[in-house]
Amino acid sequence: MMTFVTSPDVMARRFAAQLLSRERAAAGVDVVGRLLAVQGQDPRGARLAVRARSSGLTAADVDKALTVERSLLITWLNRGTLHLIRSEDYWLLHRLMVRPQHELQCQRIIARSGVSPEQADKAVGVITKALATDGPLTRLQLRDRLARTGIPGDGNAALHLLMLACQRGLAVRGPMIGAQHAYVLVRDWLGSAPVLPDLDVCLAEMARRYLAGHGPASDQDLAKWAGLPLGQARRALAQIAPSLRSRADGLAELAGAPAEPGELPAPRLLGAYDPVLLGWASRQPILGSHTQIVTVNGLFRPFALVAGRAAGLWSWSAGQVALESFTELPADAEAGLAAEARDVQRFLGAGSDPMPE
Repeated sequence: MMTFVTSPDVMARRFAAQLLSRERAAAGVDVVGRLLAVQGQDPRGARLAVRARSSGLTAADVDKALTVERSLLITWLNRGTLHLIRSEDYWLLHRLMVRPQHELQCQRIIARSGVSPEQADKAVGVITKALATDGPLTRLQLRDRLARTGIPGDGNAALHLLMLACQRGLAVRGPMIGAQHAYVLVRDWLGSAPVLPDLDVCLAEMARRYLAGHGPASDQDLAKWAGLPLGQARRALAQIAPSLRSRADGLAELAGAPAEPGELPAPRLLGAYDPVLLGWASRQPILGSHTQIVTVNGLFRPFALVAGRAAGLWSWSAGQVALESFTELPADAEAGLAAEARDVQRFLGAGSDPMPE
């Protein structure tokens, strides 16, 4: 497929699909359902992704969805990284996104900490038993359980042993315990695994859901976002070909998407690892010459979005937003970002600097 990612039409449609223009969602589960999987290794960033796409919610509402409603959870999925997803999407995404190379990479990291493959298997058994008996348990609590068994390794090894248990479909990050994210057994938190349809049906569902929150997009975009081989991404899109709108640029877009692209988003403060930077093969249309400023050594910093482009960096400290613009901004953009700063403060709440790990 040909890809013209700099087209204003394409960018406007993508922002609308991301819930950054047009309507906003009423609940966190609606935001996450639209985006299908939200990068989750930065706890504040994942919650801020919900804020930017919803109205009236708070970070505590996201925690409630994780803990009380059980409608959201976090686990290792796309590209072997943590993602916030709807609980009901777990089975589909775990089947498609968790790949053998992810466990091999995890095992290599564990081995460098002095843990043998046999000890790693034993550790997964210890984790599973502890969660079955005393769960939910935090990472630190599980690390202590592992230490009691004599399994060597530092805190990094303990994290990757938990990652291994999650990759094997045994555990997920479910509820909050105070400011800590706790692990639970999948079977206890979500119940028995459903019978999934065949692979092509699962791929078709993933492609349809991806396009709902990211279209128009190419096969390369889908492959990059999901961490799938390009051939499998093409296979997924082929399954839903009758449901796609014909476009001159060759990008895939659902036929039910709005006919008009709509406006660019109003000025917005987006958090670390915001999905708008992670959904496609290229971030250039948004970051441009500021790519190496917003993304540094694999880290994605919070940034201001103005007229569909990165316009500055921002940080959160002592309950306040500090904005550093790349260039002088128009007065209306400054006012919009000031309103956003107030909303970030409302969303996170006073004294909210500590965030779960």
